[in-house]
Amino acid sequence: MNCIYVLRCADDTLYTGWTNDLQSRLGIHNAGKGARYTKSRLPVELVYWEVFDSKQEAMKREHQIKRLTRAKKLKLINSKEKR
Repeated sequence: MNCIYVLRCADDTLYTGWTNDLQSRLGIHNAGKGARYTKSRLPVELVYWEVFDSKQEAMKREHQIKRLTRAKKLKLINSKEKR
């Protein structure tokens, strides 16, 4: 399972990433062993995710989401159209 995900950090910032094991990756982030960005902003909460068939599709979507403004990311998070 290839997923992109968006986390809400304790300081209310958003972090977007890619993984092939969403539950494990969330645990790694909250253990302080994930990305350098989230390490100092714990705890993090999973607020959005999408599932893809391939790593390439997921990484392409991750890049698209990372380029969005915060307002557009929040709109995406609040949308009902989650994959």
